[in-house]
Amino acid sequence: MIRIANGQGFWGDWLEAPVRLLEQGPLDYLTLDYLAEVTMSILQKQRQRDPNLGYARDFPPLMARLERLVRERNVKVIANAGGVNPVACAREVCRMAPSLKVAVVLGDDVLDRIDEFLAKGYEMRNLDTGEPLEAIRGRILSANAYLGAFPLVKALATGADVVISGRCADASLALAPMIYEFAWREADWDLLAAGTVGGHIIECGAQATGGNCQAGWQTMPNLADIGYPILEAEPDGTFVVTKPPGTGGRVDLHTVKEQLLYEIGDPRAYITPDCIADFTTIRLEECGPDRVRVSRVRGRPRTDFLKLSISYAAGWKAVGTLVYSWPDAIDKARAADRIVRERLARLGLRFEEVHSEVLGAGACHGPAAAPAPDPPEVQLRIGVRSQDRSAVDRFTRELIPLVLSGPPTATGYGEGRPAVHEVVAFWPALIPRHEIQPRVEQVP
Repeated sequence: MIRIANGQGFWGDWLEAPVRLLEQGPLDYLTLDYLAEVTMSILQKQRQRDPNLGYARDFPPLMARLERLVRERNVKVIANAGGVNPVACAREVCRMAPSLKVAVVLGDDVLDRIDEFLAKGYEMRNLDTGEPLEAIRGRILSANAYLGAFPLVKALATGADVVISGRCADASLALAPMIYEFAWREADWDLLAAGTVGGHIIECGAQATGGNCQAGWQTMPNLADIGYPILEAEPDGTFVVTKPPGTGGRVDLHTVKEQLLYEIGDPRAYITPDCIADFTTIRLEECGPDRVRVSRVRGRPRTDFLKLSISYAAGWKAVGTLVYSWPDAIDKARAADRIVRERLARLGLRFEEVHSEVLGAGACHGPAAAPAPDPPEVQLRIGVRSQDRSAVDRFTRELIPLVLSGPPTATGYGEGRPAVHEVVAFWPALIPRHEIQPRVEQVP
């Protein structure tokens, strides 16, 4: 049995979680999941400004904090903190934690190969809309293939203390140690599916141990000291989901089921670079306090394609807010919305989208929300999006004047005009698997 914990569910997660996991122990592996689709484009922009950036900058100082514990407790760390510049990330880790041996997984970044792929006839159509990639070719910011667990396994085989990758499937971070330790093969579909399910359960960190959990959240104990998830994995593909004893949160059927349903499409075909997992075959059983056993997972062969995560510039946006107080707070907010829209139309400005919400009057649930009473206050939130930055900038000058020229009781405008931001959109596509050639390098 090996113990695999995950201490980060996204870039910005609780910085103390990885440290506490190692201190509480025992662990064999610590995974850290930093990347989301939009994160890659943010990192690519950082790298364009500075070739030494493009990775999760929280990671090297974290490894400096963990250096002694990693050595003393013989824990291997696997992280996708490399973003679009894994080598630079690894070099900074080596500088800040010089006693640790570091390996990087490369080959996911295909930004420089887009024209090559198009020349070969790969249309890389948007999986949601069917549009060919040519429609946005000139606006692409980043392009990364989702790698699987086996390149990470090769990196572990170098004897590295720390394995750093760029874009890989989130679940593969935890699957890799199981393949490495248990000598699972590339055609062991049921075992790979089981490890994938385990990785999926812990990939969002404390979301599997009671964080962001709807079921029984009022009685969730001590969220201020929530324990992050641990897998106790067996060679036969069964595993137990748990957390360090004495920590806050909870592991039960509800927390595990909620995480299983997170970000999945067809539950019978959860497609990853390593296999296809059938979530309808999963058996869950509570086997003690804060312990859920997962077994009987079935899988099928992986596809001949890998998913590409492509981001592109999609214009500009700005979002502004005003708060209106009782009486008639909702009516005031809706009147202010009408005034802004009318003034924008008179200026002849055109936007791809103008979106308004009245927070406190059913904005989250829309038509499904219960009728709102006359609340003490609501927040009007208006956002616009356009390819024309000047139009968006002009919008930012139309909201604040309502403080004196619109409905009464407006407040919450202390920051003044809203800022204009670039819109980065996500383009999911497929590429034949054989076009992507991962490789492993050791960084001195």
